Amino acid sequence: MRLNLVSADDGLVAVGGTLHPEVLEQAYRMGVFPWSSEPAVTWWCPDPRAIFELAAFRQSRSLRKRIRQSDWTFHIDRDFEGTIKRCAEPTADRPETWITADFVASYCQLHRRGKAHSVEVYEGGEAVGGLYGVSMGGFFGGESMFRRRDDASKAALGHLISHLRDRGFALLDAQVMNPHLANLGAREISRAEFLRRLREALALPVTF
Repeated sequence: MRLNLVSADDGLVAVGGTLHPEVLEQAYRMGVFPWSSEPAVTWWCPDPRAIFELAAFRQSRSLRKRIRQSDWTFHIDRDFEGTIKRCAEPTADRPETWITADFVASYCQLHRRGKAHSVEVYEGGEAVGGLYGVSMGGFFGGESMFRRRDDASKAALGHLISHLRDRGFALLDAQVMNPHLANLGAREISRAEFLRRLREALALPVTF
């Protein structure tokens, strides 16, 4: 992988290279993730880092009520490719996406290797919400989510966190804080603390 190393206050650490699955695996193990590939792949390790605390996370009473009333069902890896493509669709809040065709192809390869997974929310036979991310040891790196019904992405996140706790995971990465993540319950930690916790999580003998 040929990279042009940079040093930026916003967390950009390198530019260039490819999205080959082996490169992606190496990057995630180092606490680095790609974000955009046009005209070149950019690699990021922000400080501070947004995470969800698995042990402390609680779904709101209103969301639990919404799930019961909607009769939603939850699935894992039922349609990974469909989930990432739905995450790439433009929305009113996000008219453009960084999830280009090469991202879709590379993460689908990671999925076939057992390193990327999706959580999906269905209403009848329709996927109405979901998310995907990268899994290694006791670490899960959340990448993106979508919703076609109010609260469906929140419900997918809650299902993911419940699954990760049951499997013995230790770290759920949310990358960069924004108002939506803050509303969902994410918090920020320093890059140094994140990298320490990442090393510990990667060493855990657990699987997704």
